[in-house]
Amino acid sequence: MIEVKQLCKDYGNIRAIDNVTFSIQKGDVVGFLGPNGAGKSTTMKIITGFMAPSSGSASVAGFDVFENPIEVKKRIGYLPETPPVYSDMFVRDYLRYVASLKQVDKAKINSFVDRAIEKTNLNQVSHRLIHHLSKGFKQRVGIAQAIVSDPEVLILDEPTVGLDPKQVAEIRDLIKELRGQHTIILSTHILPEVQATCERVVIINKGKIVAQDTIQNLSTLERGQGKVFIRLRKEIQDLAGLLKEVQGVIGVDNGANKKEWKVDYKGDEEVIGRVSEKIVSSGLGLIELSPSKVDLEDVFLKLTYGSDNKIESSEKSAQVSSHVTV
Repeated sequence: MIEVKQLCKDYGNIRAIDNVTFSIQKGDVVGFLGPNGAGKSTTMKIITGFMAPSSGSASVAGFDVFENPIEVKKRIGYLPETPPVYSDMFVRDYLRYVASLKQVDKAKINSFVDRAIEKTNLNQVSHRLIHHLSKGFKQRVGIAQAIVSDPEVLILDEPTVGLDPKQVAEIRDLIKELRGQHTIILSTHILPEVQATCERVVIINKGKIVAQDTIQNLSTLERGQGKVFIRLRKEIQDLAGLLKEVQGVIGVDNGANKKEWKVDYKGDEEVIGRVSEKIVSSGLGLIELSPSKVDLEDVFLKLTYGSDNKIESSEKSAQVSSHVTV
């Protein structure tokens, strides 16, 4: 459905994307994931024909983006980061206007607009000026204009940026409802967004693709690897030294203080057992031991920030697994 091969885009001496290559099959819901400035929006603009690459190619449904731009645009619905809405128009009138721009058959425009309004739950505001809508509803109008021509491909660039938690949840539910009806690319740097809505992930960092696979496969990139959060009754200056001979332990970092530690291990639950036994036998007083599996966030941080960077997510709720109290 979508083929991107060796795309490059230069801005003077700066290379925004570098030999980007990936493919997306019909019906897939793919998260295009990366930090801010990684090259996500640049790639999306090239795929949609909004911007020309410095080199490389992109095609949608077999049509080259720049050799057959009209055919490509007929098949794409695009929501840029800032919704392209006209605030002085009424919602329904605006969607009719977009449908005509996208060359929807005049006899079908009303039914297509009705369907877009229904899908995006805009019935209650369809006769209001866009200017008077909340940011969440404006975002829905932006999605409605993307789907009003019933395109084969939907490209959504940061669809929940700047929304409050309730609006974010509503947009995520909407994307889930559209799944199966369209091939969807969700470009974002927000991990929960991807995990909540996508099946596959393409990760870009500093303009280069660093990984692409299903979320499940990426989450098991370090197969058999996990983390253990440990809280002790007594302080210890060098837990790494104490655990250095424990088979399976591959890293130790202290948390907020010398009583809280994070232990990286490779292996099964026997490794956790050996860690627990070593700490208990040392008389440090094991208060808490919370194991968790490596997840998409761990993989993302490793691929985009490097394994040596100590950026940590806020005491991950992944510490909700089993707890051992001594």
